[in-house]
Amino acid sequence: MKRPRISTNLAISADGKISSPAHAPSGWTSPGDKRRFLALRENADAILAGRGTLDNDRMTMTGPKNPLRCIVSRSGKLDPGHPIFSTPGGAIHLLVTGGPPPPVPAGVTVHTGNLPDFLLELAANHHVKNLHCEGGGELIRELADLDLVDDFHATLAGHTLFGGQEAPTATGTARDFLPATRHFRISHFEAHPESGECFVSYTRDRKT
Repeated sequence: MKRPRISTNLAISADGKISSPAHAPSGWTSPGDKRRFLALRENADAILAGRGTLDNDRMTMTGPKNPLRCIVSRSGKLDPGHPIFSTPGGAIHLLVTGGPPPPVPAGVTVHTGNLPDFLLELAANHHVKNLHCEGGGELIRELADLDLVDDFHATLAGHTLFGGQEAPTATGTARDFLPATRHFRISHFEAHPESGECFVSYTRDRKT
């Protein structure tokens, strides 16, 4: 069974950190980064995010193709007042990885189990060919552990330093190395001196 092609997208500070409520607010980059953020959703059949990122950034996860809106959570606890539930868009799917799911808002399709099986189910039963993950770092770390990241998009925001040992990176907070090195090649690069940012895309090189 074939899984979806998986892309990720993050804004990364000069010291390799990503935003979190404790270290930087959502939207700390330029308007150009916001436009790119939305453009990267254009080919997505599904958008994926961890529940923490969903809550922190108040994401509604909409896109031109009306993508499925997929949330990963250990507990499955969702805020019924979150704007995702009052914003028109694709069907909402929740993967609960930590046990029996709690009650959820109306209209949410609940899945239990692990991330690889969920991805296969999205492909087989919901025709998802392109899945775009928007974080956070812990979820991207899990995808990288499983070697499931095909395209890695980043805004390199050299204008900002977060600092701090506990500040999260693109693969979560500091922990062990990946099981093996993942090699990527640059597929796109844009420098924007006026904002102090670079837009870069990498594609997984599976020949190495």
